[in-house]
Amino acid sequence: MPPRFRFTQFPTNPNSTPQPARPEGESAAASDLELLDAYSRAVIGVVEGLGPTVICIEPPRGENRGGAGSGVLLTPDGYALTNSHVANGRRKLTAVTEEGDRLDAELVGDDPHTDLALVRLAARELPFAELGDSDALRVGQLVIAMGNPLGFRSTVSTGVVSATGRAMRGVGGRLIENIVQHTAPLNPGNSGGPLVDTRGRVVGVNTAIIAMAQGLGFAVPSNTAQWVIGELLAHGQVRRRWLGITGTTVGLPRALARELDLVADEAVEIMDVDPAGPAAKAGVERGDVVVAAAERVTTTVDDLSRIVAMIPAGEPLVLTIIRNERLVELIVAAAKE
Repeated sequence: MPPRFRFTQFPTNPNSTPQPARPEGESAAASDLELLDAYSRAVIGVVEGLGPTVICIEPPRGENRGGAGSGVLLTPDGYALTNSHVANGRRKLTAVTEEGDRLDAELVGDDPHTDLALVRLAARELPFAELGDSDALRVGQLVIAMGNPLGFRSTVSTGVVSATGRAMRGVGGRLIENIVQHTAPLNPGNSGGPLVDTRGRVVGVNTAIIAMAQGLGFAVPSNTAQWVIGELLAHGQVRRRWLGITGTTVGLPRALARELDLVADEAVEIMDVDPAGPAAKAGVERGDVVVAAAERVTTTVDDLSRIVAMIPAGEPLVLTIIRNERLVELIVAAAKE
């Protein structure tokens, strides 16, 4: 954690001899140095505190397939977070600590849809980092990326949050929500490393860069990671609701939208229904138009996918549809454990 600074204003002695004022340029230069020093101290404090928690994830000994990535330890008994594409489906991995110790690691769980994976090192009493609240991030906030880019261990870069709430498509085309976009430089090998705030809390897991764009980095938010970790530990996989439908975004006649008192003039038309799927069992039919799910408006297929992903699999899901120019509510049953 970076040190806190306390500034004390001392009383002025009325009998003291006035001191000549510093030239304006000199005062400005001194102020700039003070600001730079505070910035440096903040970064140094975070790096010194969290550096030992950042690890390099490599293929198991004797395997040359694939490259290395990064990870961050989250518990003293060896649980660490990295990217799914870094683990690459391997059950056995090698973790290299900041001090160069090589430890066996095994894959606990993998979620390609969010590009996150949980591994466990064969060691105890390890240093560990704390997950922060990614929803509290603000554009312009200083962030620090830590990892092992291009094989250079314990590398640090800084930047600011340039956007929040981005959406990226992961493996299989599923949306990863609330992606954090930042300007901390990333390179191959940074994947899986932590994105950290100035209080030393992990607010994201770096996942990708756009090769043709300079200075754009992306991280899966820590709140998403927290949910994925819980699912992997409790169930061995991330449970997601499956509806068994395909749809497309369509415009609604304005007269119909006004008659039904709808807040949007776009919705999702059902193009196909899997007869064995939960939606079919709830009574959803081809040609139905979904205008809301769980009382949230669905103007696009992505809206529907996003809302479905938000509702726990163990809870029923209410779909509001238009059928024969009337609003109908259908209840999709909770997924079985």
